[in-house]
Amino acid sequence: MTSSRQAPSHGPRGKRAAWPVPLLTLSLAAASLGGAHTSHAAVVPRTPASEKGSATATCVDKVFGAMTDPQRVGQLFMGAVAASKPDQTRIQVLRQYHVGSVFLAGRSTSGTKATKALVDGLQAKADTVSGHRVGLLVSTDQEGGRVQVLSGPGFSTMPSALVQGSWSPSKLRTQAAAWANQLKAAGVNLNLAPVADVVPASLGRNNGPIGRFDREFGHTAATVTPHSNAFAAGFAQSGVLATLKHFPGLGYVRGNTDTTANVVDSVTTSKSSSIIPFSSGIKAGAPFVMVSLATYSKIDPRHQAVFSSTVIQGMLRKALGFKGVVISDDLGNAVAVKAVPPASRALNFLSAGGDLVLTVEPNLVPAMAKAVQIRMAKDAAFRTQVDQSVHRVLTAKQQAGLLSCG
Repeated sequence: MTSSRQAPSHGPRGKRAAWPVPLLTLSLAAASLGGAHTSHAAVVPRTPASEKGSATATCVDKVFGAMTDPQRVGQLFMGAVAASKPDQTRIQVLRQYHVGSVFLAGRSTSGTKATKALVDGLQAKADTVSGHRVGLLVSTDQEGGRVQVLSGPGFSTMPSALVQGSWSPSKLRTQAAAWANQLKAAGVNLNLAPVADVVPASLGRNNGPIGRFDREFGHTAATVTPHSNAFAAGFAQSGVLATLKHFPGLGYVRGNTDTTANVVDSVTTSKSSSIIPFSSGIKAGAPFVMVSLATYSKIDPRHQAVFSSTVIQGMLRKALGFKGVVISDDLGNAVAVKAVPPASRALNFLSAGGDLVLTVEPNLVPAMAKAVQIRMAKDAAFRTQVDQSVHRVLTAKQQAGLLSCG
């Protein structure tokens, strides 16, 4: 998510996994220890065809098959819950629409134990399917520096990504594993980090969403790539899912999509070096990628990336081979999407190939979910896409230990 809702002066704002966590950890670790070229070329063993009927796939298929349509649609959404003082009315909306993922938003200084108590309360209300609870993906923005939602007893104070980028990749991986363990102790199983965006030194803090808050690991792909990989590898090592963001990169824009409409990147192409951190992370097994709300005039000038099949299907899925969960940046409160009706935001993102709609405003979920159900009933191709997305989300949940198929 872009940073305006995380800066101190502001208020709140699937993987069809080819690799189990241990192999993912090893491949990300190998990628993190080299330079950009080494990690970009990192080779990860693919799952043999003989293993594709695995227990994971069987469990996911079993859960999916037992779900009602509203339950399936609910898996396509992530709604925000205030990390400090949860709004029970909004939580009830999430429950009513079977929303399968939550985002801890704003700021909390309560520490790991209090956060775990909050998360346990949310998990206790998660949907059950055939008598088994389908756990919630619980995420937050824990990047470091000015973007760290959770702090207090049990949480380290994380330095900014720009500082992290000055460390060796091996040191960052070790630190990231420790930070991930803190999130895990708090019940958080998904981090919307690392930021894989490359902010050129010539733009620096004039880059509104990233550079202004020192959220980048560095100013070249050669610096960002091994550090982004190291951060993700540390999280994989500790069993917390990580998210590469904000594809295909917010490093070359000036406006912040949280607070600004019509943010356009007129520099990035599908072959730009700033794509390398994403490409490398995907090759190493990253389970989630977040898509930005900017428009990329040299890739698809007619659509914002989050609504672009050229970006999601063409670049992310086909060119880069990403098999995991494509999550949107905020489709709730972000000024970049205010001109698009909420129902259309969800439909356009899913139709373009996205999997998980993030909305910081849970009260938009009813309109979005109803629109998806109506489209599914009328459009067989869209229903097929939705089914694939639900499978990806459930596979990520299986990887995070959130599915029970006993």
